[in-house]
This record gives sequence, C-alpha cells and structure tokens, in this order.
Amino acid sequence: MKAVRFSEYGDVDVLHVEEVDRPEPGEGEVLLRVKAAGINPIDWKVLHGRLAGGEPLAAPRGLGVDVAGVVEALGPGVEDVAPGEDVLGNSSTPAYAEYALSRPELLQRKPPGLSWEIAGSLGVVVGTAYATLETLKLGTGETLLVIGASGAVGSIATQLAVARGVRVVGTAGPPKLEQVEALGATPVAYGDGLLARLREAAPEGVDAVLDTSGHGEIGAALELKGNVERVLTIAYSQEASDLGVPFHQGGGGELTRKALQETIPLIEAGRISFPIAGVFDLGQVGDALRQSEHGHPAGKLVVVI
Repeated sequence: MKAVRFSEYGDVDVLHVEEVDRPEPGEGEVLLRVKAAGINPIDWKVLHGRLAGGEPLAAPRGLGVDVAGVVEALGPGVEDVAPGEDVLGNSSTPAYAEYALSRPELLQRKPPGLSWEIAGSLGVVVGTAYATLETLKLGTGETLLVIGASGAVGSIATQLAVARGVRVVGTAGPPKLEQVEALGATPVAYGDGLLARLREAAPEGVDAVLDTSGHGEIGAALELKGNVERVLTIAYSQEASDLGVPFHQGGGGELTRKALQETIPLIEAGRISFPIAGVFDLGQVGDALRQSEHGHPAGKLVVVI
C-alpha cells in the first residue's frame, strides 16, 4: 500500500509517499481501507520531533490519527463491526495511508449522509472540544470565553457550548468575526486593545476560559476572568505556563466516542457547522501540514485517499 512516511525528524520536506506492507489485523483489531484522514497539530509536532525528548527517530514512521473508512478485515475476537461497514473515529496506526488499523472501541458507524471529508476529520477535534467543556463544567446561562473561536477546536467548542445553553464570547481575526457570530457567539477581534473589547462584550465578566490559540491572548483573558479557576488551554505557551493556566493534552481520550455520539447528530441536523478548509491527497500531506502550522485555516484540513 501507499503511505506517507519519514525517516528523520524535520520539516515537511522529509515526508515521502512510500510503498509499504499492508498491516494485518491482530487480536481485537480492525483493518480499514482509508477514505479520509484529518490533519491535526499533533502531526506536525511529531514530525518536528517536539515529542521525542531529543532522541533520534529509531525507525521510519507515519502520521495521522483521525480516520474514516471502510472495514476491510477483522482480527480474531472482533464482533462489534463487520466487513463493508463505513466507520469513523481514530486509528491505531498512521492514517495517512491507504490502509490503517483501529479497534472497535475507537470507532463508530458513519451515517450515510455524512461526507467522507467531515467523517475523517472529527475524532481529535470533537473529542478535544468535548473533553475541555467537560473539564470546565459549564452550566446553562454561564458565559464562556473561547480564544480562537474560528479554529477547528474553537468552533466546535463554541457550538457545543451554545447548544447547551452557554453564552459564548469568541475571539478571532477581523476577517473571521462574521464566521464566529454565525456560530452563535459574540465576536471580538484580537490584537491591540483586546481587554477593552472583551470588557465591552462581557461587562459582567466570564465564568470560564478556553484558549485554543496560544497566540498571546491569555493574559487579557485572565484579567477579565480575575483568576485561573476554570481556565484551560490546549495550545501550550510559556505565557500560559507562567500564569499557571492548566494545559489540556491527549485530545478526547476515552470521551471521544461519547463526544462523537453527541456531536454527529447535531451536525446532521444542521445545528453544528463543520467547515472543511482544504482537501489534499497523499502527495500533498506536507502542504496540508504546513498550512496547519503556519496558516489560519477557517475550518478543517483533510487528506482524501
């Protein structure tokens, strides 16, 4: 099969599409014929070696966690899914490939009306948004400040919160303020004078803060909030660390399946929008990762295979 691989840490120029052996499902595993796989920041962080602790790459490896595809084969002991079924969720082997392995507990069936592009992009984003909202424990009528409300996680967190009866104030760049307003939030432009604009948008203050940006807005958010209680960031920065803001990592973890079960019906009903900002093939994974790291895509980037 074809798969995107790299043999050393570095920039996207170390990525290559290679012919490799197709994985075979073992005990409790599912082989998927991959149809789509979403791009996530964890991918370029792994590629750059940021999670390697300074150790060199021991062997060639691939990338990709989000996945949607067709069940091709089952390993021993698998009973929850059947060959030929369309599924989505997370993979257990790199997803930027023609085939990938997963496990039934990481997957759920794809509704017929859900596009492959959206299905392959949901796992990490929806899981992360859901898990952070669960940590912040927001109730109906409370106010949440989402820093980076136009981004992938920020937009889903905003819409999930609104669907639960939470008032949301969301920051974004000026070109994306209308998009944030369409999500149901009060839009606020970031940049000089941010704190004054936040106070105007939320004169009574906010009950919780979710930072999905990591681009220097957390200080103003804390001045508005008054303390670090019920404040969370998914975008590590030295500023947030110095201010004592907890860092959420690990995506949705064990909550991912529950998150998908709650969110997918809202997407199907049109209550949550999930824009796709760019579609790429296997040979363009480097371009997609570069855009994810250095651009500001108004939606999700996805690899279609």
